[in-house]
Amino acid sequence: MSDSTSWASPGWRPDDQEGTRPAGDTGTAASQGASGTTASPGGYAPAGGPPPPQPAAGWTPPPKPGLIPLRPLDFGALLGATFQVLRRNPRPTFGAALLLNALVVIVAFGLTFGVTFWALDRAERASSADAAAIEAGAVGLVIVMAILAIAISLVAQALLQGVIVLEVSRATVGEKLTLRQLLDLGRGRWWALIGWTVLLSGALIVGMTLFFIVIVLMVAIGSVAGEVAGTIVAILFAIFGGLAFAAFACWLWIKLALVPAAIMLERLTLGAAVRRAWTLVIGHFWRTFGILLLITVMVQVASSVVSTPFSIAASFGGVLANPAGDDLTSLSVLLGANVLTIAITVVVGAIGAVLLSAATALIYLDLRMRKEGLDLELQRFVELRASGATAPDPYQPAAR
Repeated sequence: MSDSTSWASPGWRPDDQEGTRPAGDTGTAASQGASGTTASPGGYAPAGGPPPPQPAAGWTPPPKPGLIPLRPLDFGALLGATFQVLRRNPRPTFGAALLLNALVVIVAFGLTFGVTFWALDRAERASSADAAAIEAGAVGLVIVMAILAIAISLVAQALLQGVIVLEVSRATVGEKLTLRQLLDLGRGRWWALIGWTVLLSGALIVGMTLFFIVIVLMVAIGSVAGEVAGTIVAILFAIFGGLAFAAFACWLWIKLALVPAAIMLERLTLGAAVRRAWTLVIGHFWRTFGILLLITVMVQVASSVVSTPFSIAASFGGVLANPAGDDLTSLSVLLGANVLTIAITVVVGAIGAVLLSAATALIYLDLRMRKEGLDLELQRFVELRASGATAPDPYQPAAR
């Protein structure tokens, strides 16, 4: 059958739809190819006409299997995820922070108060010949107990940082672990994290001590030449030196803020973790500084707003509740108000510690997404896990 015969088939026209063609007409496809006619779902377009419209390609957002979308985070997403850490899995986050903060406060208060009370009682009952030796020993014991309380606080801070870092990393890929599982996940890295926390705090204490020693020496040396001149020089050094010291401490804080995340997630040694954190922050110092400073200010303001009324109640509650001046009633009211103030401080401090640690962990993930394509590794991990395959840890560089 020729092309002209096909187009002239009785009962059929070129603009008819495909479903209305007569049965038995088998030369249609060949006739279309010969005449240059293009078929469309709604009919046949004439030769040389525009092609039929194609459906527009849609935009697919990045997957969000858990806490955050797997892409570099903007400020709003990072800030929102920081607060979401508290309510997504509260037991290993807020519960652990509350338990550790309460333990630190109870131990510190118990050690300091108990040793002080025991020392004063011994000094009162001692003879005049032994009083000086007992007082010196009591002062030394109080100092030792204060150092022990600080050490317990540092250990608790390190444990909480590690738990929050691990929780954020697993929540990012849609996992929800218990506190015991998080502790097991960080096995082998806890002592490195505790050592880093103690080292950093010790360096800060040594720096502040040397700064104050320099001020005291300047005052002492200046008083030989002239008391007024020495005092003025010491005051100026304290002001400008203090500002310089604070600026240096803030700079060092940001450069080393990601060390706990590198220790826990990449399981690096202490020196390698310091170099890793230092490298990641390069090019993103001010953004990291702004986020951590904002969250720190928010936590401090919220803590002051919540705890100030209770502090005022602790100061004036005894007088208002006991105008007659009964000592036992005033002591009971004062003790109750102080206990309530400490409890509120513990709760607010736990919330603040979780928020700051979570923000640091999220900044670490964001920087690795921006610099190393960690988001692609996380997406691959989620896909492999969903298919039932064994997926390597996406956070360790050795697995990349």
